[in-house]
Amino acid sequence: MQRPLNVLFLCTGNSARSIMAEALLNRLGQGNFNAFSAGVSPKGEIHPLTLQLLEQQNLDTSALRSKSWEEFAHPDAPKMDFILTVCDQAAGEQCPAWPGQPITGHWSFSDPAAVRESEAAQWAAFNKVFHEIGNRLRIFLSLPLNKLDRMSLQQALHTINQSQST
Repeated sequence: MQRPLNVLFLCTGNSARSIMAEALLNRLGQGNFNAFSAGVSPKGEIHPLTLQLLEQQNLDTSALRSKSWEEFAHPDAPKMDFILTVCDQAAGEQCPAWPGQPITGHWSFSDPAAVRESEAAQWAAFNKVFHEIGNRLRIFLSLPLNKLDRMSLQQALHTINQSQST
């Protein structure tokens, strides 16, 4: 790899799953990746349990914010190499024509912010999704990205989702 690869994680509200993926890939990618996140209809704030979980995992949260995918759809935005939707609703949205024609994929995760039960149930949901995201990212990071063609990478993203779905 000659330069860090840019990865955009998309979700509906950009308050939990996509934020977790951004923070995790920025850590696990060890400078080989620049991770970003955005939402189709951003909440405008990160879910408090997302921040609490990331801080508990010693992940940097200082630059994280809930933002719209429109920030990444204009010609002056960073050129994305990969765009991954991390919720089923965002995967079904009409996406803009991304500059640079990035490789796209969908990884389905349940929405921990939708859990309305006890605090313990909410915390368990956030932890579960955090670990699921980490598992898929570790598989992604193990791929020989510089040796795979576009179609192979597209298939690998699909396979990662299929093999890790619960």
